[in-house]
Amino acid sequence: MKRGGLLHQIKEGIYDMCYIMVQETKNEFRDEGVLIFCVLVPLFYPLLYSWIYNNEVVRDVPVAIVDLSHSQASRQFIRMFDAGSDTKAAYYCNSLEEAKILTGKQQVHGTLYFPRDFETRLGRGEQATVGVYCDMSLMLTYKAIYQTAQAVASAINAKIQISQSTGFTNRDDEITTKPLDFDEVPIFNTTGGYGNAIIPGVLILILQQTLLLGIGLAAGTAREHNRYQMLVPISKHYNGIFRIVFGKTAAYFILYMIMAAYITLCVPRMFHFVSLVNAKTLIGLMVPFLLSCIFFGLTMSCLVRYRENVMLLVVFTSVPLLFMTGISWPQSNIPWFWRSFAVLFPSTFGIRGFLRISSMGGSLQDIIQEYQALWIQVIVYFFTACLVYRYQILQSHKRAIVRMRQMKENKRIANATMPNSNTQESDTADTDTQITEKQA
Repeated sequence: MKRGGLLHQIKEGIYDMCYIMVQETKNEFRDEGVLIFCVLVPLFYPLLYSWIYNNEVVRDVPVAIVDLSHSQASRQFIRMFDAGSDTKAAYYCNSLEEAKILTGKQQVHGTLYFPRDFETRLGRGEQATVGVYCDMSLMLTYKAIYQTAQAVASAINAKIQISQSTGFTNRDDEITTKPLDFDEVPIFNTTGGYGNAIIPGVLILILQQTLLLGIGLAAGTAREHNRYQMLVPISKHYNGIFRIVFGKTAAYFILYMIMAAYITLCVPRMFHFVSLVNAKTLIGLMVPFLLSCIFFGLTMSCLVRYRENVMLLVVFTSVPLLFMTGISWPQSNIPWFWRSFAVLFPSTFGIRGFLRISSMGGSLQDIIQEYQALWIQVIVYFFTACLVYRYQILQSHKRAIVRMRQMKENKRIANATMPNSNTQESDTADTDTQITEKQA
């Protein structure tokens, strides 16, 4: 094979790319920070998060009862309220002040208040009122108390209306009192749980943030170990933009395809979350998502110089990025500026796409917008990564040349002042000059 020919250059480029990939893979396991964020955190943090939300529907929410009526009607309401799986009549108080104290101590999350004339007003055919006081600091408990009280009130209202109806049969009475009825049919998140709604987004965000942290920390370590504090070392293997970018990308892509399979397939099944993922669809989504994250991380690693800054930046943006995806807060209620800002991050489209294929059983055709957006990010961030690494290569070579010239000048001055001596400093300078010339 002719040296300098096209085939030789291709072979050399592939060899250098594999060399860079191997070196980057070694650095992933040598650097404790990179090892923690790229391996240990993706392995164990999803387990912790999923375990917290495993009991995704609240049960037996404690409620205080203030029954000043002491009547059959109030006791019936309390029995039906306590029979529900979501709420529990935990305390009986003599006044609202006692219930308020229990709520302040977080021993209860709500209060049912029955006035003295509760049954009297019902017997007269007048409207009676049950006071429902809910702690709004926790939305899930509020939902459980309010919906249970509303269901009990509706059931009692229906019985009262039927008893006062003049129909010939009970069925006629039911139709008369409730001419319009509805069936509540939950779709997608059939359990009504918070975990099934939020966990898919959190899992994808963990993939992105740990990947960005790993790439950033590895870049910071490379700068610390470099003689000139540069990201790209002066070596013949690091003399091409594409071989550097593709070599680093391959190292992280192989590792994170394994992590993505573990996080998106294994973790939801461990904790019995709803998972309608199709393997083909998942691979189609994960490939552009991971590539866009890697290229984005390579771009950012050139702009952020220190390891500490990478950690602060990534950790600070985790929660805002989750909100900006629109899975925990309606996207229509997010200001247009933040919606536009969210487009820059792969997690925005990755989370939306994974939620649809995981919770809704969607295909690639159903997430075509997110799929196309991720591939656009892959192309854009690939070129930005190439640009910043080209800049880094040029800066490294410039510093090497300056260093080489300084060493030659120092050698010339030393030879002029001490022409007949071969000092240790002169030998060292000569050796360093030869090495630098060869690398540059």
